[in-house]
Amino acid sequence: MAFLIHLSPVLLVMSMLMVLRRPPVQAAIAGAGLVAVLWLFEGLVQGAAIAALKDTAVLFASTAFVIVPGLAFVILIERMGVNQALSEWVQALGLKRAELVIFIVLGLAPLLEAMTGFGVSLIATVPLLLTLFERRIALRVALTGMAIMPWGTLGLATVIGASLAHVEAAALASTSALTSAPVFIGLAALATYFCGVGISRAFVGLGLLFLVVLYASSRWLGPEVAGVGAGLSVAAATLLLAWHRRQGATALAWPRKAWPYLALIICIVLLKGLNALTHLEDAWVVRGMNVAWKPLASPGIALLLVLLWVHRRGGDALLGALGARARRPLLTIFFFLAMSQMMVKAGFLDGLVQVLTGLPDVAAAPLVALLGGLSGYMTGSNVGGNAIFMPAVALLPESSRPLLAALQNSAAGHAALGSLSIVMLVLGLAKTSAEEEGQLVRFGFALACLNTALVAGAGWVLLSLS
Repeated sequence: MAFLIHLSPVLLVMSMLMVLRRPPVQAAIAGAGLVAVLWLFEGLVQGAAIAALKDTAVLFASTAFVIVPGLAFVILIERMGVNQALSEWVQALGLKRAELVIFIVLGLAPLLEAMTGFGVSLIATVPLLLTLFERRIALRVALTGMAIMPWGTLGLATVIGASLAHVEAAALASTSALTSAPVFIGLAALATYFCGVGISRAFVGLGLLFLVVLYASSRWLGPEVAGVGAGLSVAAATLLLAWHRRQGATALAWPRKAWPYLALIICIVLLKGLNALTHLEDAWVVRGMNVAWKPLASPGIALLLVLLWVHRRGGDALLGALGARARRPLLTIFFFLAMSQMMVKAGFLDGLVQVLTGLPDVAAAPLVALLGGLSGYMTGSNVGGNAIFMPAVALLPESSRPLLAALQNSAAGHAALGSLSIVMLVLGLAKTSAEEEGQLVRFGFALACLNTALVAGAGWVLLSLS
């Protein structure tokens, strides 16, 4: 009975989101409020409360430091017509149908989403796909391509998840690349099927390139650049094919209006290189009770530098627009983080941990994937999904924790990208009808279920091999 009471905040959040259809921010506030009330009734311990407050503050600061400049960057590139220029450039490449699908779903969409997050890739890919394919196909391919890349916002969810699970960010990212591998290949194949093209040697080669670069970048460079590197490698390889076919046609030149993306890539690489050579990030460490954050290693630094440059070269005043767009995601993430930290410090997740530790790893893996998929779909955010259940993974034995943390991270990330919030963004960009809205919501849910099953299957295989 106590176990169900302790999990009641999670059940409340699920009910508000899935049954009552309330906005995520309301569900997050209600969940955090219920945890606080239950903790008061059971006897709040002052030291534990202070620890929860400190860790919530550090995790939220590390998140906001990326989200706020990231959203400001998104607003400015929208105003500058950057994504429209990208769409026009892609149409001018002269790629074959199969190459174009792979270029979008394994190259351009993951690249843009990994750099910025917030569904920015959809702003470029939805209008492009609508011009290339029949409407029903275009909307499904857009959502399928979106769900491929859970390394959005420069790997923010993976970094936060690593802090919550007490594992190295690079280790979590590289293991997540393995647990997500069937999703990458499966969804890319699904997109080509929708578009009426078969599996070719180019598909196999580019799919393997995506996986290898993602894994290697995650392991040796970190999650901040892994998604960017994987998407960029596929995009560059496809462009080389087009360049060879057209013998260096000038249409392959990167559009001038899209220079903010190139500037961001350069800043990220330079920042990583500087920290690798000087360990400058260790000069400033913000510590909570169980988590720590290095602001100088945050991709927020690169975003701020590019943002200042972009704004000075033609950006209008954006504080009002930024406040309107940032308020809800920041509040949602804050209360989900507060809810998770209070549940951990109050011992509310001990029952869930006992259930997981009582199972063999082969049985625990699909359960963790299911919880991850559920949390990601509920919150519409891989950061929010990790905030709910990753603290429970942190309490598991160290031997199984890295792989189970990767299952949570992958499942939450892929399910979040098929969630209602992402579907609503696609619907808004495409100006759909009520009938199309219902169809795409159901498709997004089916996509989230498929992704969770694929991640669980990958976890079972990895456990069997180990």
